[in-house]
Amino acid sequence: MFPSAAPRFDAVALPGDHYPRVIDPPRGVETMRTKLPTADVTWYFDTVSPFSWIALPRIEALAAQRPVRFRPVVLGAILAHWGTVGPAELPPKRLHTYRLSQFLAERAGLPMRFPPRHPFRSLEVQRLLTALGGASAAVRTAFACIWQDGVDVGTPAGFATLCDRLDIADPAGLVAARGAKDGLRAATEAAIAAGVFGVPTLRIGAELFWGVDALPMAEAYFAAPDLFRGAAMARLADLPVGVARRG
Repeated sequence: MFPSAAPRFDAVALPGDHYPRVIDPPRGVETMRTKLPTADVTWYFDTVSPFSWIALPRIEALAAQRPVRFRPVVLGAILAHWGTVGPAELPPKRLHTYRLSQFLAERAGLPMRFPPRHPFRSLEVQRLLTALGGASAAVRTAFACIWQDGVDVGTPAGFATLCDRLDIADPAGLVAARGAKDGLRAATEAAIAAGVFGVPTLRIGAELFWGVDALPMAEAYFAAPDLFRGAAMARLADLPVGVARRG
């Protein structure tokens, strides 16, 4: 991986606000050298995504080194825009996806327990996190509630459990007061306009890195901003389509 001189991200300090830190980052979190001091960095996520939970510790590690905007979005709206479906909507792919995410979490030493139903309705959670400004500690608390403890936040009781952990007595009032419904919609539309087609996605400047498996490429891009300028990479941007499916 990266040399030992690079900053280590295995002891991440989260913001010291009133949201509790639920777990430590998993063992083996990789380092990330940065040579893009002015690049705008945004992490798009939906709490319905198990891979967003798996990516979270490494995004937190990055956020300990430089500003990262945590941006809740609506995965369903993104998929609808691009005319695609989520992996849980294809029966054979659904089980494979669940097994893969559980395997990756366990291999990383990250506690993971699927909620009793999936997919579940995450819209209220996304709105609440939008109302909280995408605060990283609140985001961690929400993800841990769902993916560490297996709480079904798509039910009134489960959502109430999350609100209790966030110390929020009137979530609907908070969402309304801060215009979070419109804010979440606008954030999702902006993500689509930026080319986001799934979650989790890390945007570094204009470049998008989708999924947990793209994080090593993001790390390489931070270390070498000319990563995509080499001949082999550059030709991919204009590679012609050889055959397209009908309809």
